Amino acid sequence: MVTAGATKDKIPARRPCDPGGVAVKSGVMASFTEQLRRHSVALISLFIALSGLAYNTWRNEQTEENNNIRTAGIEMLLLLGEFDRTVFHLQFDQGLQLGNARTGWSLVLTIRDLGMLIGEPARESSEELLGIWEANHEGLGERATGNFDNISSAVDVVREDVLDVMSMLD
Repeated sequence: MVTAGATKDKIPARRPCDPGGVAVKSGVMASFTEQLRRHSVALISLFIALSGLAYNTWRNEQTEENNNIRTAGIEMLLLLGEFDRTVFHLQFDQGLQLGNARTGWSLVLTIRDLGMLIGEPARESSEELLGIWEANHEGLGERATGNFDNISSAVDVVREDVLDVMSMLD
């Protein structure tokens, strides 16, 4: 029969633990490299979590920017169609009040503003469209001038540039 005192003698004394739960020798401080080795899994997990968070944030920002460009591009294509229709009415339907220069100004200024949101090369071509409209809109309706052709060609360039920008989005 074993007495209570004999059992006590066989149990080794407990050693103090560091905050990580690993037993260390009493009175000895673990070095920095030893702490890194013991906590390497936690540090690697933290690095992976922070890297994933950073990538996810960047990806969300890119997606939002692409969505904004797509929305502005679609709106710009719709306005280009409306502007084209206004130019056609000004050129071919004089007197029918289907198109007027004020509507053209409103559309071309909005197109220029949307071009600023989309970026190059649509920004530059929409600026050029504004300049071509300003120089040529008063001559619309006169069959002998190239005003209509100049404006129509500029609209086609803007349309192509917008489609190019939109096709480059991921």
